Amino acid sequence: MARAIILVLDSFGIGAAPDAEPFGDAGSNTFGHILDACRAGRADAAGRRGELDIPNLRRLGLYAAAGHGELAGRPEAVWGSACEISHGKDTPSGHWEIAGVPVLFDWGYFPRTVPTFPPELIRQIMDDTGLPGILGDRHASGTEIIRELGEESLSSGKPIFYTSSDSVLQIAAHESRFGLDRLYDVCTAARRRVDPLNIGRVIARPFTGDSAETFTRTANRRDYSVPPPEPTLLDRAVAAGRDVHAIGKIADIFAHRGISRILKGDGDMALFDRTLEAMSEAADGDLVFANFVDFDSLYGHRRDVAGYAAALEAFDRRLPELEAMMKPGDVAILTADHGCDPTFRGTDHTREIVPVLAFGPEIEPRPIGRRESFADIGASVAVHLGLDPGRHGRSFL
Repeated sequence: MARAIILVLDSFGIGAAPDAEPFGDAGSNTFGHILDACRAGRADAAGRRGELDIPNLRRLGLYAAAGHGELAGRPEAVWGSACEISHGKDTPSGHWEIAGVPVLFDWGYFPRTVPTFPPELIRQIMDDTGLPGILGDRHASGTEIIRELGEESLSSGKPIFYTSSDSVLQIAAHESRFGLDRLYDVCTAARRRVDPLNIGRVIARPFTGDSAETFTRTANRRDYSVPPPEPTLLDRAVAAGRDVHAIGKIADIFAHRGISRILKGDGDMALFDRTLEAMSEAADGDLVFANFVDFDSLYGHRRDVAGYAAALEAFDRRLPELEAMMKPGDVAILTADHGCDPTFRGTDHTREIVPVLAFGPEIEPRPIGRRESFADIGASVAVHLGLDPGRHGRSFL
């Protein structure tokens, strides 16, 4: 049995999914286009140059999984890819499906109008919280709208409301001037009010700084998610007496259900540290579930190819540390929840297949092809940990 570790490189897709066209994402390929940009010198920046340098991910089968056979070498892990059957390409849908619960219903979304939010919704939130008003009220990039409206938010006391192509309401306010607890209270009220609209998440986006040039979003982000519609792998693990160690925003994504311990970190390298910390303390039969958010939030959405490439290289350099901490019987599965191609039009997620790389001291390398659902990951972990199976997915272990 031993332990299981799931590593989600948030947004690290490896090619357009078979159903990408209806999502407007035909031709997207997060990994492939980063590779191409590095080869062409379009991802050169301070601190990185030339070809993408990720020897450990290559060794574990990433290139083979992504169809780059000429670069693959001989994979040392179970390697393949997976398609998403959930109706959306958002973070909760991807993670829930990884944990064995595909989202087979349609989320609610806000229209691409200005204003975008229903006036009655905003009035209800203002009445509930005593807000003097709101700013924004449109689809926007979080960093850009904070840069644009942050100073007015400071002077007026009004938080910034915005959304994206995901099923989400995001609320930004200054961490000290508006108050972090107050921001959380506003998001809690908003969560209640958007439930009838079937909105997947309300996200608190605190920032610091005194001007447009110095505003910075902080690590105190908090997601207020609806709970999954049925028990996930995490729920079944906790019900069986195991501990689930949630790294980064995992607990928020699962509405704090099926969680034993939460470990946060500011940035992917801090989150890697917390993952190793959890592994050092996890007992036989436990699950460590980590999300590495910077790939998505700092580089994918911001269409920063060089930053994404450098982040992959930094993550790759840490993998031997994780492998050294694995015990006999452990399995780690590296995957993603959707794509966010930094070379693609717009700033939204992209509908892509994701890598599935399973490795550990006693894991025999072999190909597993393209899996029909991310849920095969949850089914495989359940088999490995001796947990009751869920209703979705087929194990590849």
